[in-house]
Amino acid sequence: MKIIVTGSLGNISKPLTKELIQKGHAITVISSNPEKQQAIEALGATAAIGSVEDADFLTKTFSGADAVYVMTPPNHTKTDDPRAYYRETGIQYAQAIRQSGVKRVVHLSTMGAHLDKGTGLLLGAHDVEQVLGELPGISLTSLRPGYFYYNLYNYVPMIKGAGIIQANYGGEDKIVLVSPADIAAVAAEELTITGTAKKVRYIASDERTVNEIVYLLGTAIGKPDLKWEICTDEQMLNGLQKAGVRPIIAASLVEMYACLHSGAFAEDYEQHKPITPGKVKLEDFVKEFATAFKQG
Repeated sequence: MKIIVTGSLGNISKPLTKELIQKGHAITVISSNPEKQQAIEALGATAAIGSVEDADFLTKTFSGADAVYVMTPPNHTKTDDPRAYYRETGIQYAQAIRQSGVKRVVHLSTMGAHLDKGTGLLLGAHDVEQVLGELPGISLTSLRPGYFYYNLYNYVPMIKGAGIIQANYGGEDKIVLVSPADIAAVAAEELTITGTAKKVRYIASDERTVNEIVYLLGTAIGKPDLKWEICTDEQMLNGLQKAGVRPIIAASLVEMYACLHSGAFAEDYEQHKPITPGKVKLEDFVKEFATAFKQG
């Protein structure tokens, strides 16, 4: 199959590209960075250098493909309207899909995308699902992974500086954790599927409470008494802004985690859980966390 992969050589796209090439498929990787071309070609893929915000470039690249994997680059932190950025990128994808005639589309979305309000930064993913879902004559699967393990690295400075983790969620809140490697494996499966595809597919590597997460993190870094304190939304907002996070992004993060704390974030996931979870468990990740913590 001829398959197009967006996301350059990111945490998901690189292992996805490797797996698809190993299975004998012809892969083109889209990257906005010309300096990535050599590394892409070293994997055995073709490099297409251009922007996913350019529908004409996408149309040309998608033409003749059997399937495309589309994701929105994390440039939302640089814009004053993250939701509009996601939606506009989705519109560019939709135009290119329609004009190129590609029929199989796998879209990287997120847990929480079933909600049209109250999820902060994730509202953009909801919008992209809606935009792509309106395209006629295509087979679309939206992948909805949970909380990326590597987001826990964001708490390293707080642990080192304050000796605790503090957020507006915690305690017995259940977190659906996911590894990029497990997302890549599911994406590869969906891109090459021959039968009827699911419209939505959730991806989870592990499920743990925050209490379990902080205990394992603390133990791994030699701080078994590490505490995770639940703060108010206002306290978290102030803390993020003091840390240099722009107000619009800080507010979106607070709203997103408040949704997680309320349980609304995982409601649809609980009704459509994956039959088989991913391979990377929390115990695997905390080893990497401990190494990064010591080196950082």
